[in-house]
Amino acid sequence: MIPLFHNAPAPLHLRADVLVIGGGLAGTWAAVAAARKGAKVVLADKGYCGTSGVTATAGPGHWWVPPEQREAVIEKRTLSAEALGDPRWMARILDTTWQSLPQLDRLYGFPRDERGNKQYRALRGPEYMRAMRQLTLEHGVTLLDQSPALELLKNDSGELAGARGWQRQAKREWQVSASAVVLATGGCGFLSRLLGSHTNTGDGYLMGVEAGAELSGMEFSNYYCIAPAGSTMTRSMVYTFGRYFDGAGRELEITQGPGFNDALARALLQGPVFCRLDRIPEDIRARLPYVQPNLMLPFDRQGIDPYRDKFPVTLHGEGTIRGVGGLRIVDDDCQTGVPGLFTAGDAASREAVTGAISGGGAVNSSWALSSGQWAGAGAARHALAQPAKDTVVRSVAQVGLLKNGNAGDDHRKTIRAIQDELHPYDKNLFRHGAQLQRSLGVLENHWDRLREQRSVDSPEALLHWRQTAALLASARWCYQSALARKESRGMHQRSDAPARLASFDSHLRSAGLDTPWVRRDALPTLHASEVPA
Repeated sequence: MIPLFHNAPAPLHLRADVLVIGGGLAGTWAAVAAARKGAKVVLADKGYCGTSGVTATAGPGHWWVPPEQREAVIEKRTLSAEALGDPRWMARILDTTWQSLPQLDRLYGFPRDERGNKQYRALRGPEYMRAMRQLTLEHGVTLLDQSPALELLKNDSGELAGARGWQRQAKREWQVSASAVVLATGGCGFLSRLLGSHTNTGDGYLMGVEAGAELSGMEFSNYYCIAPAGSTMTRSMVYTFGRYFDGAGRELEITQGPGFNDALARALLQGPVFCRLDRIPEDIRARLPYVQPNLMLPFDRQGIDPYRDKFPVTLHGEGTIRGVGGLRIVDDDCQTGVPGLFTAGDAASREAVTGAISGGGAVNSSWALSSGQWAGAGAARHALAQPAKDTVVRSVAQVGLLKNGNAGDDHRKTIRAIQDELHPYDKNLFRHGAQLQRSLGVLENHWDRLREQRSVDSPEALLHWRQTAALLASARWCYQSALARKESRGMHQRSDAPARLASFDSHLRSAGLDTPWVRRDALPTLHASEVPA
């Protein structure tokens, strides 16, 4: 293969059965599960495994439900999924979560309630991910930190053959030969300053589509989360107790529930909105430093007492991170349509368990834990049955992987253009067909300009342009799917198509690079044996 940079040190070349790309919650669980099946595993993380990703900065809850309560919980969740959920997958997640979290007893200090029972539902993100890093190392997983993946590879027979990328600190190329790959690269928040999401830029979506995979549910990508203005602290639980005021001090009718984000966004379009958290009960205030240890930092730095003082708030877009869409899954092992290519966590579509609404924190965390293990185990079985071949490998990258040469344009102009179309509430949250079409026109123009880029003069610039290509491709898939779903359902609400239509009881699949496309697939028929008792 042609090296990325001719004057760089000799590449690092490793062989494995399974390569996991992404070192967050889903990626670490995937690596552990693959290793438990006897596979040799390498995990490559864009940051430092154990600290990068949205879980490491959070206080993640889990969908922790005792067996006797699951039937009612699944029934409720299936109803809220607005015809797009699958109760069988919900039951799988509940069972896997119930079986998995106690496995961390030795590495994580779970608290006990007043009766002495261990509480597994909520965890502290920093300690959780520290435990997961330790667990991967104990299972013999080779970790490549600060090693963003740039592209998937195939052999000369067209079979998946691994991936390659760049090691920032060693300043060298890496290549891992493997016959199974798990994409656990996270969702895409379009660099919206969502806490912990800076590495979540749609890389896995782009790599997967280039290799032949499809996406699903990308229209459900407009979830927003409240935060103090000027802060990345998007921990939203406490805001259920908030009171909200306009710039003149008048209290606003913004109440908790499904319409909270819409009401707050409409108020923000009219002017600044302020919040006061004086209704938080004392017992919850006392627990916050444990459950969400970073929550108070922005307030402390500004000398604000949020229980007494009013402070300005904003909404940060979460894209597919707490949205729904991602790479399409075609079987119980979370395999994509490409043999040997698996996906997990936010990189995968969550439609089966969330339908048209966000899974919030608890369901999404359990999805990452569960899908990670299913994908890792499935990847190990695939790899051990079909070991990697010693054949010529070739790149499958089609955009943004620029040649070594002269400096090109500034990628930041394209990033700002993407954000100008994906972040505003009146473009993405409050959708209208005409506006979606206008935004797509802008994004298509920038895609054409990105295609005109020919070279970069440094590895850093190469990483930036490849990431920019992933962001831009993801934005176009989100809006193409939103334009194709000519109705309102779940988080996808269109003012020009305000009704939910039975004709759209279907999944929207998408892919395509220069010409993005969307296909409507009818919902599968659930047989009695597939519905949990």
